[in-house]
Amino acid sequence: MEMEKTLQEIREVVSRAVVGKGEAVDLILTALLSGGHVLIEDVPGVGKTTLARAMAAALGLSFRRIQFTPDLMPSDVTGFTLMDLRTGETRRVEGAVMRQLILADEINRTGPKTQSALLEVMQEGQVTVDGETTAVPQPFLVLATQNPLGLAGTYPLPEAQLDRFLLCVRLGYPEPGEEMRILDLARGGVRPEDLPAVTDAAQILEMRERCRAVRCAEAVKQYIVRISEGTRRDRNVSLGASPRASLMLLQASMAWALLQGRDYVLPDDVQRLAVPVLAHRLRLRAQGGGERERSAEDVVRAVVGSLRVPTGL
Repeated sequence: MEMEKTLQEIREVVSRAVVGKGEAVDLILTALLSGGHVLIEDVPGVGKTTLARAMAAALGLSFRRIQFTPDLMPSDVTGFTLMDLRTGETRRVEGAVMRQLILADEINRTGPKTQSALLEVMQEGQVTVDGETTAVPQPFLVLATQNPLGLAGTYPLPEAQLDRFLLCVRLGYPEPGEEMRILDLARGGVRPEDLPAVTDAAQILEMRERCRAVRCAEAVKQYIVRISEGTRRDRNVSLGASPRASLMLLQASMAWALLQGRDYVLPDDVQRLAVPVLAHRLRLRAQGGGERERSAEDVVRAVVGSLRVPTGL
């Protein structure tokens, strides 16, 4: 019960600065509990940065925002060794990723070389500079924001980089009533970084241990595999979900179940997480003349809808 109370308090604290994004908050908590990372994709101005700052404050984690620009270098992300020309001594300059919660803001506004500087950190939880490897602080969570492709100055993320994100979240525009509340919050001077911390690193690591203990029946695991396999067979898809994607869907479903107060996974959890876990990993074929363009989200929903749901668990 204590963990459920803590998770609800996190939601309530974040809602003081972020209006109407409860689903996005739960998806970020899902990534936090399962040790994954989140890609937040949407147009500028819908609250991506505010959400990241509010989450860092409520979770009690050290925070760093990295603004990805065309001139950002990989060494700015991971760190570098500096030599004093007068004394000949060297010292290590810490990279921006040496914090617990990283906001990689507008990650697709920089080139692939700098984007890939995050790969080792996100996958291995460590950075290597001049042959010296250093672990990043735990728990470690990357929230990367991305502007939709087609906006000026954007570069597509490589498939290997996209595959490192457990979830892809889209915030969307607020409803009119929510937008009115946003205006009132702005006038009231609510700053996300001033929100009180509800938990801390030690408690989050304990939650992760509980997440690993969540049970998943064989029938549900088979259901996950059938969903991934279905994306590979879809005629609209040139690159389907990999075995890593299946593993990510399992881990996310376990965390989602825990967020719902259960220690076991239901098919409903898998269905709920299938689109945010799988869609951004798919690559679609070019569509022919009069055929309606399908999105990756459409493909995943169609695959899930075509499969028999396990029963009698």
